[in-house]
Amino acid sequence: MTSFIVRETGGGDFVQVEPGTYPARCISIIDLGTQRGEYQGKPTVRRQVMLVWELPTETVETKDGEKPMTVSKFYTVSLSEKSNLRPDLEAWRGRAFTDEELLGFDLNNVLDKPCMVSVKHNEKGRARVSSVAKLVKGMSVPDAVHKPFIFSLDNFDGTVFQAISPGIQKIIAQSDEYKASFAPPNNPQVGPAGVDDDDVPF
Repeated sequence: MTSFIVRETGGGDFVQVEPGTYPARCISIIDLGTQRGEYQGKPTVRRQVMLVWELPTETVETKDGEKPMTVSKFYTVSLSEKSNLRPDLEAWRGRAFTDEELLGFDLNNVLDKPCMVSVKHNEKGRARVSSVAKLVKGMSVPDAVHKPFIFSLDNFDGTVFQAISPGIQKIIAQSDEYKASFAPPNNPQVGPAGVDDDDVPF
């Protein structure tokens, strides 16, 4: 398994989770690659990752029967003080990173780990994870129903890629890494062939 090291750096008819705070378990770490965009009129270049959590207390009917609902959050791959990832990980761990840990923390450590997540709805009514925290003492979270997985563009696995939702696949396909590996200059949409302390949880 390829490590995912982070470092300190200077709608439709889809059923939405109701706002609230829930016990959760991380079931997916999805590398979105280097994404290019614009913020306040200036170009941005950011390596991004998506974390997905399963909520065992919230279920929805699917074609395969009743399944726990899931929520997710996008992060820039950075442990800088201004990043969104660092405070969420520190709250999840229950303590701040040490200087040594800030030199390189393997994000894969959070896979299948339990926590609490707070969910809010954005202006479009879509559920979004607003914060993450350490699991309440004495509380347990059932094993995941969805099979936990990691997707990495540095160690591309076509089978795992095909298990990701089409919308997220499209985001990944816009990354510099995906284009460099799979998109010929004259056909940018072509895809890959075939498709510490003991209390600190990670």
